[in-house]
Amino acid sequence: MADQVLDIQGDVCPYTFVKSKKAVEQLASGQILEIHLGNSESASNVPRSLDLEGHEVLEIEKPGAGHWVVRVKRA
Repeated sequence: MADQVLDIQGDVCPYTFVKSKKAVEQLASGQILEIHLGNSESASNVPRSLDLEGHEVLEIEKPGAGHWVVRVKRA
């Protein structure tokens, strides 16, 4: 269960990472952000970049064509 949901399916890199980073930084440590992305480049880059920032990528799923869901726990 996510503490916050960020739907940025219409955005592309690098905006998806910038918005995701800002959203995860607003959470308390241990809270979970669910990010909805709309392209494969963002689905690859956002989790990798957030992991490099020290956050824990819990799950990446693809519920439909052109739709990825990434769940990240704030460090």
